[in-house]
Amino acid sequence: MNMIDRVAMMESLIVACPGFAPTFDAFLAEWADEPELPYYLPLGDFSRYLIQLLANDERDELITAFRMIEQLHVDGDKYVREAATIGILENLQNTNLHGQTKPDQFLEFLRPVSLKFWRKVMDFWENGTIITDD
Repeated sequence: MNMIDRVAMMESLIVACPGFAPTFDAFLAEWADEPELPYYLPLGDFSRYLIQLLANDERDELITAFRMIEQLHVDGDKYVREAATIGILENLQNTNLHGQTKPDQFLEFLRPVSLKFWRKVMDFWENGTIITDD
């Protein structure tokens, strides 16, 4: 099986969350002239999209999204695994991005590997422990 690369990562997230496609299309249009796309920018937008799904109690789409996030952690290349952790999970923990929701509300949707990295991000912010990909 091939590892998921950064292009496949974004395609997979859009398959999981079709409602995110217009935001990603706008990103692609804005950065069309760049030789290397800054994928962390749309991952921040994707995190905000997930927070909005949580606020709207869109559980089915959240379950699908977190199934894909788990797959990124398991089957992604090094860039994708790091992006799933830092670009998505860390943003979901950012209380500044939440209005009527709280980061801990995502815990029920996390799968085993993603939960491990969720905790690593928390440990980094609480104790300064470096996030390792082990």
